[in-house]
Amino acid sequence: MRNLSRVLSLSGSEMLFLAHCLLVVAAVRLGLTLFSYNRLRRMVTQLDAPHEASIGDLRRVAWGVAAAARLVPYASCLTQAISGQYILARQGNASKIRIGIERDTGTQLKAHAWLMSGNHIVLGGSINGFAHLVDHGQ
Repeated sequence: MRNLSRVLSLSGSEMLFLAHCLLVVAAVRLGLTLFSYNRLRRMVTQLDAPHEASIGDLRRVAWGVAAAARLVPYASCLTQAISGQYILARQGNASKIRIGIERDTGTQLKAHAWLMSGNHIVLGGSINGFAHLVDHGQ
């Protein structure tokens, strides 16, 4: 009930953006189920994104994708990172997906994905405790 009152308190443009994020996150989640990560990544990186996003744009995307991901089952860190990268790229803003593995986990491998724009972490939380493997994006 509390979440419903939060949604109803949003402005019209915020509701539209949240709905857009929900559609993107759901589509990316379905895409990761049906296709490979590399295929989805190629689709996103084909978009021309030459600009650096403002902090306001990064916060808006982080909020929208994180809120939408709470409504989409199994919307992992990778799902969120690809969704955020797609939304930013559609706005003409460059970003990259960083993939790493958690250090000192013994025999269990734990991977994580972040969305980065410049030196800013947009989605995925802190990178502390993770070894950097690869960056994908513009």
